[in-house]
Amino acid sequence: MAILQIGTAPEIGVGALETSFRLFVRLVALSCLIAGLHYWSRLIGLSDGGVSRFDLIPAYWQFAAASLAVLLPVAAVGLWMLVPWGPVIWVVAAGAEVVMHKGLPLWFGERPLLVIAHAVVASVYVGFRVALFVKRRRDASQVRPDSL
Repeated sequence: MAILQIGTAPEIGVGALETSFRLFVRLVALSCLIAGLHYWSRLIGLSDGGVSRFDLIPAYWQFAAASLAVLLPVAAVGLWMLVPWGPVIWVVAAGAEVVMHKGLPLWFGERPLLVIAHAVVASVYVGFRVALFVKRRRDASQVRPDSL
């Protein structure tokens, strides 16, 4: 688990749940970075044979793709650093993609696997946060020798 502790001293009392959560969030960060780079490669014409280049796509795709090309790498940085704004930016980007592909499929096309993936990641994240809250609450309520 050295990837989780680069440049930092390991915290005392960090258990398997916290380590699993950090690994999960960093995997989500990597997927956000890859997705953001994919949007960038499409916008500058490196993928899709150049047909998805910024100046060749409709205005609604220009707005969506440019926004996601910025939001996803920013979310990746925030998630990787484990700062509170990282998940917020991810929710904004994932919500935008869900609205694009579920709410406006005539404009953006249907991508049911992407929508399902976002729902699964959000559910797992919420599950981790609830489990961490319960664990921290349980740990805080236990009487320790130094609390007397």
